[in-house]
Amino acid sequence: MIDSRTTRRPDCVTEIRMGNSVLVVSGYFKKDTTTTAADKMARVLEAEAAATQEPTYPA
Repeated sequence: MIDSRTTRRPDCVTEIRMGNSVLVVSGYFKKDTTTTAADKMARVLEAEAAATQEPTYPA
């Protein structure tokens, strides 16, 4: 079976050591995206802040 997809290098590679093993994780991002990593992280932080926010009670 011939793979017709073009191979591309991963956008990020992380190595994690667990005991005697090394796990290599490759990450790929969408090619045609318009949001940046900073935009995505800002959304994550906003969602986390909203989820952990203390409810306000009237006095």
